[in-house]
Amino acid sequence: MDKYIVKVDNLSFSYDSNKVLENVSFSIQEGDFVGIIGPNGSAKSTLLKLMVGLLKPDEGSIKLLGKPIEKFNDYKSIGYISQNVRDFNQMFPATVEEVVAANLYLNRGLFNKLKKEDNMKIDKALQIVEMEEFKKRKIGNLSGGQKQRVFIARALVNNPKILFMDEPLVGMDLDSQNKFYNLMDILNKDYNITLVMISHDIGVISKKVNRILCLSKGKVYGHNSNQSICIDMFKDVYGENMNILFHNH
Repeated sequence: MDKYIVKVDNLSFSYDSNKVLENVSFSIQEGDFVGIIGPNGSAKSTLLKLMVGLLKPDEGSIKLLGKPIEKFNDYKSIGYISQNVRDFNQMFPATVEEVVAANLYLNRGLFNKLKKEDNMKIDKALQIVEMEEFKKRKIGNLSGGQKQRVFIARALVNNPKILFMDEPLVGMDLDSQNKFYNLMDILNKDYNITLVMISHDIGVISKKVNRILCLSKGKVYGHNSNQSICIDMFKDVYGENMNILFHNH
């Protein structure tokens, strides 16, 4: 029996009078690694925000971990890494350890001290992303790829079942991208974390994920990446003059 982490039915959403998503339906199963692609302005980030409850749909329904999104409150079970991470204040005085620990206060309030088991969770999360040696380093002194790993650790500290990421690879060099995909493989296969990731790099992500959701003109096209890539579908999404360049990482 299929076990759905996210289920979207007949979803529509508008910004004022501009309808950006119309009658969208799809599901994400436990253990999936889903890539979301589409042209600029195709509402990829909007769809992600709807799935985590930051926006409310005009019509239709969303279920997250089996609960209607409007009743969902188990936010420690999900991780969400937005594009705002790239604009993180370089002068922010917190250490890597403090940034990761901040997510634990969601469960207990700011004035309760962390316990020994909390520090063990922080150490484990940093170990998974290979950033334990940077534990006492100021977050502003890290590279873009290192910061991204710290914010992934911040999400991992609560043992999430699903991790949503909005274009996490923007600004990363090739070596950082390779390390990122290796980490995603570990999270998905070894820790059974369902992954949902927006990307603009069709050629690479189509080889890394097991499912692709393509957004265009308010619609969503689903595709299993273990099949041969559907050129006609991508032409419908990106236009007849598109070229797909495949390159290995």
